[in-house]
Amino acid sequence: MDRQLLSAIAHRDHPIAAPVSAANLDRLLRRAALPEGARILDLGCGAGEWSLRALELVPSAGADGVDISPHAVASANEAAVGRGLADRLTLHTTPADAFTPAQPYDLALCVGSTHAFGGLADTMEALTRFVRPGGLALVGEGYWERPPAPEVVEAVGEYPDLAGTVEAAESKGWLTVYAHVSDLAEWDEYEWSWTGTLARWAADNPGPDGEQALAVMKEHRDMWLGGYRGALGFVTLLLRRM
Repeated sequence: MDRQLLSAIAHRDHPIAAPVSAANLDRLLRRAALPEGARILDLGCGAGEWSLRALELVPSAGADGVDISPHAVASANEAAVGRGLADRLTLHTTPADAFTPAQPYDLALCVGSTHAFGGLADTMEALTRFVRPGGLALVGEGYWERPPAPEVVEAVGEYPDLAGTVEAAESKGWLTVYAHVSDLAEWDEYEWSWTGTLARWAADNPGPDGEQALAVMKEHRDMWLGGYRGALGFVTLLLRRM
């Protein structure tokens, strides 16, 4: 099984695909105060939950969702059809850094996908190509609440603290106008959903694929519970292009 399919399976019960509750997702989108007819771009859209919820909150808006995973795009399309939003969400199976917009957007989303552009600062620079002057970006990124063990950094990645994350986000002509810092309950809901959904799928699919899924789940859970739980934070920044 390829990792994109494993990720799509793991996120089935948590389509937000980040340690953010549904209520806080709505709060972030409402704070964006999108205009009528808003154009929305969701880079690394996954199952499309962020852009779909934005479309529900602003019935005149339209959105483009971009993801490299055909499995994620298929899930996003299924969700859009089921919620009556397929005519307002256009999906693109392509790398985020290769997407070329027809015109600027009022809001660009990039939650948990800054690796597609090489990191947070490079993501913010790239977003200036997508967002109109005065437009907004919602960017979700990890940061270290406290210094982790070296082996955890090696497995999870290099991140600054929260102050350093905000500084990097604002380094390319952006201004933070709101933010949400995920709490431990949001992290636990996300991680237990990710690992539990994959474990259940593995149990229902005995054989090589199930064994691989179970091995990936256990490796992930061990690193979470024994490594970064309580150390890795997540912030979703609402930024305005200056």
